[in-house]
Amino acid sequence: MRSDLLAWQWSLYAEGHRSRGNLLVHAVSQPLFIAGCLEVLATPLVGVGGLLGLVSMAVALALQGRGHKGEATSPVPFDGPLDFVRRFFAEQWVTFPRFVLSGRFARAWREADPTPSAGS
Repeated sequence: MRSDLLAWQWSLYAEGHRSRGNLLVHAVSQPLFIAGCLEVLATPLVGVGGLLGLVSMAVALALQGRGHKGEATSPVPFDGPLDFVRRFFAEQWVTFPRFVLSGRFARAWREADPTPSAGS
């Protein structure tokens, strides 16, 4: 288990988020994941949304997994289910918003090749 998950994840983040396709996938799917989490959390209070929230979270997860396949740098393999959950939630709630707010998302978008690679 990484003792400083957020610092570790941040140190690797830009390298694994360079392709426009992956950046676009994250821009669309991260809010979907957050909305899904909020729907699940609100279910005990309002009585609806739990299943839809779980589906939203799963769709976001699947989309981001596919988005990373287009990156030259693959994500670091997970150490197990708990590592996966910790890293994915940290990315969605902290690291990706930080990437956007810091201007690094915009920089990555500008520096990305707008045309798909020959292997895509």
